[in-house]
Amino acid sequence: MYQLLKTEGAARRGAFHTVHGDFQTPCFMNVATAGAIKGAVSAYDLDALKCQVMLCNTYHLHVRPGDHIVRTMGGLQGFTGWKKPTLTDSGGFQVFSLAQLRKIKEEGVYFQSHIDGHRIFMGPEESMRIQSNLGSTIAMAFDECVENPAPYRYAANSCARTTRWLKRCQAEMQRLNSLPDTINPHQLLFGINQGSTFDELRISHMQEIAELDLDGYAIGGLAVGEPTEVMYHIIEQVIPHMPVHKIRYLMGVGTPSNLIEGVARGIDLFDCVMPSRNARHATVFSWQGIMHLTNRCFETDSRPIDEQCDCPTCRHFSRAYVRHLFKAGEQLGGRLAVTHNLWFYNTLMERIRAALDEGRFDAFRKQYSALLASPYRP
Repeated sequence: MYQLLKTEGAARRGAFHTVHGDFQTPCFMNVATAGAIKGAVSAYDLDALKCQVMLCNTYHLHVRPGDHIVRTMGGLQGFTGWKKPTLTDSGGFQVFSLAQLRKIKEEGVYFQSHIDGHRIFMGPEESMRIQSNLGSTIAMAFDECVENPAPYRYAANSCARTTRWLKRCQAEMQRLNSLPDTINPHQLLFGINQGSTFDELRISHMQEIAELDLDGYAIGGLAVGEPTEVMYHIIEQVIPHMPVHKIRYLMGVGTPSNLIEGVARGIDLFDCVMPSRNARHATVFSWQGIMHLTNRCFETDSRPIDEQCDCPTCRHFSRAYVRHLFKAGEQLGGRLAVTHNLWFYNTLMERIRAALDEGRFDAFRKQYSALLASPYRP
């Protein structure tokens, strides 16, 4: 259940109460796609990095090791060791972006696995059953993802199908949660708003799914190639039609500046692979801007990555050493950079929440939104 604590303009400060514990919002979820953060970071590391929610992917865990294996091991909590809230993506985005030879029908999607090519069928009921086996705190509804830009008629038909699928997800989750052997009988369901970049479709679809009184609502299908200004515009169109007392989730976003701007527009929850993916390629975020650690200027730099940061990497290692690790092809370099970036993102959200608590979020936004998107200047 979402609890709205206060607002500053459109920005919201809240808390979300779940069977696996509470988390404070705005919140950034750390993405452990296959049950682990890429970069050799475990659930126990996440706990030390101030993570509140771990996100895992339904599609990836279904194809490997198999959701039945995860269920046998006690769900995600027993399998990964993460005891706090988890969210599982429905698998819809991966079905439409990774799967080969997919065929969309009303019952669901037929496709080939990106791993070994074997045929798979996934529809609303299958996605809910897989997520029930995973035992996540929050399950996402199975939706149809469309590319941006998309033809209006196709986007409109996709919205209609996504709504029909959402109703099937809701019915199946209610059935699964009532079974005596369900791992998490208190599993929550979030619906996803679609509509490509068409204001009319986004608004009407949000109004339609808001009537279903779900546990939370997400804006999907953004940050997939459209200009940032278009993404912000769509958020501004959808937000007024999202239920005030339900948590609002912007899927797959984004940069530190995106998070600040998303909060300013009324978003509560975010996720993105960017902090870990960029870190594995030696790009890190700091309170002075974006840094590329392989640059020669760091070759003999004895300072930590960020002198304002207290993450495990910055407490113990220099820029010069982390640069050397990347140049030498040592895996430790990626792990140290991922550790820093995740700490940075979680600390950023802490500071946003503190700014909201103290009524100075607007000043925080003016100070950091552009700065955190800028290159670091030695």
